[in-house]
Amino acid sequence: MKLILDTEACTGHGRCYSLAASLFDSDEQGHSVLLASSVDEGSLSEARAAVVNCPEGAISLVDD
Repeated sequence: MKLILDTEACTGHGRCYSLAASLFDSDEQGHSVLLASSVDEGSLSEARAAVVNCPEGAISLVDD
């Protein structure tokens, strides 16, 4: 699976890096930064949690 982050839509709520710290971090303004775009089976539940908890819908998970 592949994570996609729409950096233009992100406003920095921080839910993604709170829920999936191995996949996301924050920049100096608090906006999300992808640490890994490829998601393995072990990180899939974290990735899904980040997707459904993003208020802006800035994160998506797609088959690669």
